Amino acid sequence: MPDRSAVKAALSSQVIETPSWGYGNSGTRFKVFAEPGVPRDPFEKLDDAAQVHAATGAAPVVSLHIPWDAVGDYDALARHAKERGLRLGAVNANVFQDDAYRLGSVANPDPRVRRKAVDHLLHCVDIMDATGSRDLKLWFADGTNYPGQDDITARQDRLAEALAEVYARLGEQQRMLLEYKLFEPSFYSTDVPDWGTSYAHCLALGERAQVVVDTGHHAPGTNIEFIVAFLLRQGKLGGFDFNSRFYADDDLMAGAADPFQLFRILHEVAKNGGFAPETGVAFLLDQCHNIEGKIPAVIRSVMNVQEATAKALLVDLDALRAAQAAGDVLGANAVLMDAYNTDVRPLLAEVRQEQGLDPDPLAAYRASGHQERIVAERVGGTQAGWGA
Repeated sequence: MPDRSAVKAALSSQVIETPSWGYGNSGTRFKVFAEPGVPRDPFEKLDDAAQVHAATGAAPVVSLHIPWDAVGDYDALARHAKERGLRLGAVNANVFQDDAYRLGSVANPDPRVRRKAVDHLLHCVDIMDATGSRDLKLWFADGTNYPGQDDITARQDRLAEALAEVYARLGEQQRMLLEYKLFEPSFYSTDVPDWGTSYAHCLALGERAQVVVDTGHHAPGTNIEFIVAFLLRQGKLGGFDFNSRFYADDDLMAGAADPFQLFRILHEVAKNGGFAPETGVAFLLDQCHNIEGKIPAVIRSVMNVQEATAKALLVDLDALRAAQAAGDVLGANAVLMDAYNTDVRPLLAEVRQEQGLDPDPLAAYRASGHQERIVAERVGGTQAGWGA
């Protein structure tokens, strides 16, 4: 059986990176719903992220999204994070919202548009230098909607050229994390549609280019844990974007639709050493909280990842391997199910209490009075959000 103290130590040291955009207004294709108290700038986003970390003890890192989080002084933003017990994490580039990107960004047939996109990516690396961020995280909406619209091979060539230029600009301690997405908004062909495409480009670039697995960006029935195991084996798993989906790219709270899938993914991480700091795997949330409270939703997501992690760490690997070696199909499955069916909430409450935290993070946040304060104080200005 797993050593209980080792499991608790692993849970105590777990780091989950929260997204700055998760604290702003978001919505569906039809409506963005505003909420009182939503941050009006990146500094207020960090204030809210600090509340999540204070409640959970597991969320000291915050991802930025440029230009959504653009500021005049990134040193000041990094200092603000540090003062609140946080640090700045991945810098996410945005090359999908400008009108110029109607036909794509780095794969656009117009060289002027490609230059604009690459310059933005290089600017993001400058921001990484200023904030001490390690990861440049890239997702491209590039693709086509109609057969014959553009040359698929030529688009791959343009993509590779752009990635190579940006990769060459990275510092020795910096990485490029390339995300993939099956579809949307490109419905005929997407330039980075799957993990294999991302993996191939990362292999060509070098060891500091790695794949991001967004748990909501796969076709129905895809075995995501296989992808995770494969990338870990190859040393190419750069990180996760945790969210949940029922139909497509829903960006719901992690573990909301299929908590068993989240457990299976994290089992592969645990079994293959992916929680070890030296692997560099980043555990990020990438979610949109459309109708629920922003801060409580992020707290709930962190808790869901913690619970799935705890169950993954409780898998009796010796018993599992013995059953697998013996060809005991049901026995091996039972080992996994025993861990999954364990109520780990008391274990996590114990871990939090030993860290000096409230055993119930959501109750701790409600009791903090932060929500009432921001509703009263954040009056005027423009709320952060998509602007749709």
